[in-house]
Amino acid sequence: MNVTKLMIVAVGGQGNILAARLLGEAAVTAGVPVRMSEFHGMAQRGGVVESMILLGDGMGSAISDGEADALVGFEPSETIRAISKCNADSLVIANTSPVPPYTVAQGKAEYPDVKTTFDKIAGRISKLIAFDATALALQAGTVLSLNIVMLGALAQTGRVPLDVELFRQAIRGTIKPALVDTNLKAFDLGFEAAAKVA
Repeated sequence: MNVTKLMIVAVGGQGNILAARLLGEAAVTAGVPVRMSEFHGMAQRGGVVESMILLGDGMGSAISDGEADALVGFEPSETIRAISKCNADSLVIANTSPVPPYTVAQGKAEYPDVKTTFDKIAGRISKLIAFDATALALQAGTVLSLNIVMLGALAQTGRVPLDVELFRQAIRGTIKPALVDTNLKAFDLGFEAAAKVA
């Protein structure tokens, strides 16, 4: 089986690790070999968090520059920062709603122009799916479901060799029962958003 290399980038508190775990659970259920690695920036909310997920046969769990089949960015500036992992055949799924870092809030740095930068990115990759995932998470019931919105968008693209129902099964089996319906709604909203862009 060919290896599919996925990278998820976010800031602390956005649920990157849970999204990677759900993806891994879906892969294990399907019998697809999966390897993962994580990087945590500052040990607080707002620090950089990266997950690398490799599905299929192979060795290692890291993704070098230019190797990602798909990049899923929960925060625009983190998506921009990680774009070097992509190539001309890569898919990028990006949330357009920013979480400005402390330095921006203090006026010591400037947040990048998201639209202009994403327009440039779109010309360097196979496809860009950019939408306000934060708004969809709130529509589902809580901003904390942003990660599941993004997972739904990824599932819709077909870039991962997994049946969509396996993602829903992983959500039901991993998320606290009281939050399952909200997260399933978030997953469906992300799925629909990606379909509209496609």
